[in-house]
Amino acid sequence: MTCKNNTVLYTGITRDLKRRVYEHRNKVFEGFTNRYNLIKLVYYEMLNDPHEAIRREKQIKAGTRAGKIALVNGFNPGWTDLYERI
Repeated sequence: MTCKNNTVLYTGITRDLKRRVYEHRNKVFEGFTNRYNLIKLVYYEMLNDPHEAIRREKQIKAGTRAGKIALVNGFNPGWTDLYERI
């Protein structure tokens, strides 16, 4: 997730991506995404194994900002909001 200016990045996992993005966009819960107005889904991965999803989330979070930007650029070069596509 990112803000409209693509300056802040957030990584998380969920069992229901559409619902979770809706919650972030509509500021249902207090927290990082609410504080930084992160409303755009610009990257996602679908994994079937929850343990693998947690491992991948930790791997992405441990990476550099440049690495995260490269992931988004490779998946979604225009950084368009992918919410309606999921």
